[in-house]
Amino acid sequence: MKQIFIHATIITMVEGQQPFSGALGIENDRITYVGPVPTAKELDAYDQVIDCQGKAILPGFVNTHGHAAMSLLRGYADDLPLKKWLEEKIWPLEAKFTSEQVRAGTALSVLEMIQSGTTCFLDMYDHMDQVGQVVTEAGIRARLCRGAIGFGSEELRQSKLNEAAQFAKDWHGAADGRITTMMAPHSPYTCSPEYIRQFIEKAAELGLPIHTHMSETAAEVQQNVDEYGVRPVEHLRRLGFFDLPSLVAHAVHLTDEEIDILAEYDVKVAHNPGSNLKLGSGIAPIPKMLKKGLRPALATDGAASNNNLDMLEEIQLAALIHKGVNQDPEAVPAYVALSMGTLYGAEALFLDKEIGSLEVGKKADFITIDLSGAHMCPLHDVVSHLVYSASRGDIQDVYVDGKAIMRNRECLTLDEEKIRYDAIKAFEAIQ
Repeated sequence: MKQIFIHATIITMVEGQQPFSGALGIENDRITYVGPVPTAKELDAYDQVIDCQGKAILPGFVNTHGHAAMSLLRGYADDLPLKKWLEEKIWPLEAKFTSEQVRAGTALSVLEMIQSGTTCFLDMYDHMDQVGQVVTEAGIRARLCRGAIGFGSEELRQSKLNEAAQFAKDWHGAADGRITTMMAPHSPYTCSPEYIRQFIEKAAELGLPIHTHMSETAAEVQQNVDEYGVRPVEHLRRLGFFDLPSLVAHAVHLTDEEIDILAEYDVKVAHNPGSNLKLGSGIAPIPKMLKKGLRPALATDGAASNNNLDMLEEIQLAALIHKGVNQDPEAVPAYVALSMGTLYGAEALFLDKEIGSLEVGKKADFITIDLSGAHMCPLHDVVSHLVYSASRGDIQDVYVDGKAIMRNRECLTLDEEKIRYDAIKAFEAIQ
């Protein structure tokens, strides 16, 4: 089916291209046209012409790190430092999660992400077959990995590793290609060096990228020094982690030398400003990363530590907090912040050949945003307004693979009322 969206403000996120008034044409799952509004005769070639007057069209947001099922724990344990939050509140309750809780929590998160303009997300959790099923049904795109904490017996560790590898093999390319996979040891502070090496070897064998948490708190960094004699970046470098296409979440506590190492190996970074602020973990040195040529992406983390999955909020935080902490209004400009939530996100998930910008040949993953609200007027600079003024309620339509999964703020693939009901019941079952 050939569709064209006309009279929109087109924001391609292609570097060097300015927003313009024009049209976006798609056929099936691909973008086939980006440019001025065609003539009436040329429009006749399309099966459907959609007038988007008063709307912006831009790539969907890419959420590069999270734990979708943790939406069941939203607000359950707030205002605690990471170690205490995890060990005393989150991990004991997560230990009770069955496939029922994971499916219910994931569905709730995917619904929220669609409603706030996310078209692709990374998930790192357990019972990942359930996550894959939700992604398949919802029509969203995802990079999925079975995360593994290396505590317990050797038998348990090997079971997790085998499960992670089997999931990665079974689901890579599933849902008409919307699902891709990675390997993901949880972190250097929960996985032994040997266990991380085993994940690296398996990722190399499968030809997949690898993902982990890294340098989220100062205490975690110090623990790494105490146990292994080096900080996490050098620790992972020595293990060969960065020899593969790799993505690290957080990267809050970094030295200048560590940023140089990440840049040398082209390590991707998932910046989680909301979660890092809420847990008091710190503020990642994003301006320094940018100056070194890194292109950090954005993520929400899980809804238990955020407490929402709103990528527009993360984009705004990224644009604001670095200005304040560095006392530099140019630290992260609006366009860079928006890139972090779109194009840089696609790069971080190694999917930028397919998504992240509006270009002919790429997948038709895009959103529309209403520009008519009082808070968006006058429209001096559309990128500025998206970053500093817009909210999730302004997002109108969400398309993935050329299919509408939300239209006029109505989710078309998921039953919102049932998802909310199931989430409440799933949490009650483990209390």
